[in-house]
Amino acid sequence: MNSFLRGSMNYVWCTTSVLGKGSTGAVFQGVNKHNGEPVAVKTFNQLSHMRPQDVQMREFEVLRKVNHNNIVKLLDIEDDQEGRGKVIVMELCTGGSLFNILDDPENTYGLPQKEFLLVLEHLSAGMKHLRDNNLVHRDLKPGNIMKYISEDGQTVYKLTDFGAARELGENQQFVSLYGTEEYLHPDMYERAVLRKSINRSFTANVDLWSIGVTLYHVATGNLPFRPYGGRKNKETMYHITTKKAPGVISGTQTSENGPIEWSKHLPAHCQLKEGLKQLVTPLMAGLLEESQARMWSFDKFFLEVQNILNKTVLHIFYVNRATSIEVYLEPEQTLVHLREHILAQTDVPQVSQLLLLENELFATKVDANTSARGYPPTDATNPVMLFNIENYNVILPTEWDLPKFPTFPNGISVENDASLAKVACSVGHECKRRVESLSLLDTLMNKSVHQFSGFLAGFLVKLLKRTRHLEDIEGLISELTKMFEVAASNHETYQKFGANIQASYEKQKTDFQRVSEPIQQLYGRFVKEESLVREWNSGYRALRTPNKNRDSEKAKSLVDRLRDSWQHMLRDRATRSLTYNDEQFHVLEKVKIAETGKRLKTLLNDGVRQAVEQEAECLADWYKKAQTIFLQTQFLMKDVGAYVDALYDLREQLKQHREDLKEEISTDGEVSKTIAGKSIPSTTSTATTTIPIVGDMDGNDKGLTARQNQYKVMCFMNMYNQIKEVKKMLQQNSDILAATQGLLPDTGDRAAAT
Repeated sequence: MNSFLRGSMNYVWCTTSVLGKGSTGAVFQGVNKHNGEPVAVKTFNQLSHMRPQDVQMREFEVLRKVNHNNIVKLLDIEDDQEGRGKVIVMELCTGGSLFNILDDPENTYGLPQKEFLLVLEHLSAGMKHLRDNNLVHRDLKPGNIMKYISEDGQTVYKLTDFGAARELGENQQFVSLYGTEEYLHPDMYERAVLRKSINRSFTANVDLWSIGVTLYHVATGNLPFRPYGGRKNKETMYHITTKKAPGVISGTQTSENGPIEWSKHLPAHCQLKEGLKQLVTPLMAGLLEESQARMWSFDKFFLEVQNILNKTVLHIFYVNRATSIEVYLEPEQTLVHLREHILAQTDVPQVSQLLLLENELFATKVDANTSARGYPPTDATNPVMLFNIENYNVILPTEWDLPKFPTFPNGISVENDASLAKVACSVGHECKRRVESLSLLDTLMNKSVHQFSGFLAGFLVKLLKRTRHLEDIEGLISELTKMFEVAASNHETYQKFGANIQASYEKQKTDFQRVSEPIQQLYGRFVKEESLVREWNSGYRALRTPNKNRDSEKAKSLVDRLRDSWQHMLRDRATRSLTYNDEQFHVLEKVKIAETGKRLKTLLNDGVRQAVEQEAECLADWYKKAQTIFLQTQFLMKDVGAYVDALYDLREQLKQHREDLKEEISTDGEVSKTIAGKSIPSTTSTATTTIPIVGDMDGNDKGLTARQNQYKVMCFMNMYNQIKEVKKMLQQNSDILAATQGLLPDTGDRAAAT
């Protein structure tokens, strides 16, 4: 009886625990005999042993030469105890191969963005280590990229299977053929697959084509070049890869002898955000160049990957389109570049972009010159909120057409039923993703309301504070005007000036009351009473939103049920021959898949989507009202700014008249001496000093004149200090204005205050 156990000096493995198989051998799961550590053991078959000795030794030599976190670690090279040659012992990657990950129904339409970026980063790093050591892999594909889960739960993707690898310098060439045909460079495909006798050699750059195909596969779940009929249509495959125009990254033939559908863009079902697509698409186009003269070099590939990974990512929720976007900024770029990126992705003009984070303008958290590397962190659940202040509509984004759940035919076909069950799982996962996406929209729309309400409240608080400060300044201006009238009592011209200033002041004060009263009313309604928030909360409570209904959890439960049925189908397919009872359960699983699919579609279309559409309509109504209030505050801000300008003008008039009056008074010898003998008080008073202007007891008019002059001098001195005080307070108000204006977007329409 043959044993399934095999071993070497320090390791043992079971031939039923297959991790992968290839043309020259297989990889099994094993353990270290001494400490029980799980390992992967690669054994070689007879075909491998028939290769030249130097070719057989290449893989061992390559593995001994490399040492990098993104390359599967070599533990040992030992002899099979049964005399079947050497075995390679490597670290065990429990996450499986990238091919198996992509083959899972959850990833039918490509990996999530976060996982794609990990693959891009780790694949690039592993390949750079190979090139730094003058090595070429020659069989790059998802099946040779393993997912390793570290002890702390981190995911690391690692290159493996160096059976085709060899040392090759930058300009060296090779003529031997290796690789998997879907990932082969067209030149190698022509010779290896089409069997055409061509006198051509290849460079290490053929790995770049394989990287491009792999990245497209990871991003979309599909190969980029797909002739009708797949592998058997070899001539069309070669035609697609060699006849495509520069910049084209995919070519698909959907019918026999039909036209090729070319594309320079990633498909709609790709899960990458638009911001990342704009960076990754030219990278793929550069790698998927048939002409080796136009194809990117390794150095350019490594540089571009680092540029992508080093960018600062800002997560933004565009409220008017209920869409989450990501902006990729160079570390040194600033706010003006951010607004340009937003314009490119949303078509919202820069002057209409209102960006909020944590109830404040984003521009108050970063100034105009702050580089992107200094921006506050954001993520998908805590993004910057983008409002278009010229548009109050809220429209849900359109989605690509949801694939249909398959219909099972009558009868039992274990092979066909398992395939259809897998398709049902793929559609189910897409339904689940959409439910989760709409649930996130529910969260972000609700957050956007509270962000905008908090922003308005903060704005009104500062605006009210400013108006009250202006009221204090009004009092000083009034006192100054009265003092000026007293100081100018013997000068008819200046008395007219004083009367004009007083009349102007009274008019400005009346006008300002028409501004300050609405500000106080808005403050009362939207700060004290929080009427905007209460109005939203009242309407929101009436909605049956996805988060209230825990629809994401429901979708997950239904998808888990689909996967259970699929696994049942796989077991039936492996069994091949079913008993009568097994057939009954098989039929029941088909019914369960059909019913579960219907429930998922109903949950998505009749439940979640309709609820979010209603929520978007409520948000549009709410935002229309909130935007009206926002515009009111902008107009009031301009009016307050105009009043500040008027107060500055009155102050300047008083200052000028004071100087002129000083010159007039200095011609009066007695008064001039009195002024010269007075020091300017160190403190000021906002009240006029009251001195009775009456004659002395014996009716001496000379005493009356002296006291009148003394009073004029005191008023003059008070004016001097009061004007200084007004200047100080106006400056303080200007500071408040600057802080308040900081709450407004940089639209170019701010009120000028100084």
